Amino acid sequence: METYLGIARGKTGNECLALYNKAGKMHGLRPFYMCLQRIKGKSAVGYYYENNAYRLVRRSIPRVTHNRAISLTPYLRKKLKELAQSSFVFNRRNRYDKQRIHQLLYTNQSLRKYLPDSIKYSREKLEGFMKKYDSLFIKPTNSSVGDGIIKVTKQNSGDWHLYWMKGKPRLVSKKQVISFIAKKVGKQNYMIQEAIQLATFNERPYDLRISVQRGGSGQWQVTGMIGKVAASGRHVTNVAKGGKVKRCEQLFESSSFDSVQMKQELQQVSLAISQYIGLKLPNMADIGLDVGVDEDGEIKLIEVNGRDQRYTFKKAGLDTTFYRTYETPMRYAKFLLNQLM
Repeated sequence: METYLGIARGKTGNECLALYNKAGKMHGLRPFYMCLQRIKGKSAVGYYYENNAYRLVRRSIPRVTHNRAISLTPYLRKKLKELAQSSFVFNRRNRYDKQRIHQLLYTNQSLRKYLPDSIKYSREKLEGFMKKYDSLFIKPTNSSVGDGIIKVTKQNSGDWHLYWMKGKPRLVSKKQVISFIAKKVGKQNYMIQEAIQLATFNERPYDLRISVQRGGSGQWQVTGMIGKVAASGRHVTNVAKGGKVKRCEQLFESSSFDSVQMKQELQQVSLAISQYIGLKLPNMADIGLDVGVDEDGEIKLIEVNGRDQRYTFKKAGLDTTFYRTYETPMRYAKFLLNQLM
């Protein structure tokens, strides 16, 4: 809703509508920007871009919709269901429980090797994982941009480093770790995940955001790949938490990986994961994968994001890739329109 209300003022946050307009013109499409709260029956109030300005109109619901709204309330889910009665909505649901996605992928034996060991949080399971692994992430299953993530790492003394928020880790006992985490989790849904020993750049861990989308043929494709390096004192790489974007080639060279080979392997793994998710969750068409590479070059999936924050490519100066992350869903929308004819 906030993005929608900002259209007339040109204040749409991280959403660059000009790129949708450019891609629409390129492919003979005319984007119509609407929000769920302004839908009534088979019509909606929304914006067209024409004559260098956005014009507010009421019109019938388009036959295809690319959903970028996060619908967490019963009212918004009801409105989304209403929209789907008049339009083919791709990425209809774009916020999934992280543990559910892990379990879904775990059923595929060929993908299992790319998954860190993960389990739904309970105090007893945390104690078991602390015996099994020296480093763990405990994270909410429905959050984004790194919010609420706790990391613990065992020390030679038997105590644990506890990473929470920004700054140096606290050295605490196992009992204190378990108590702190139980208090932070409360009644929320959390998961426990084996911490990957990520490859580093300038002694700071990094992972990769890989944009995987359906395009003009209806098939999945890797649109872009960018690295995220954790900020000093941070245990997560998210740009929203101070992480810095770096081109993959620069990161791989610093880790002595063969850059061409590593990118090819990451693309193959990302496509395999996305294709399988697409079979199980057929409305998915535009996702961002957070993927880690450990110090030995082994690939591990960290999580799947159903609403990719594409601005990391812009921050890295990859303007062509940034544009393509907007163009590819438009090409998929045209494919769907042709299918519906």
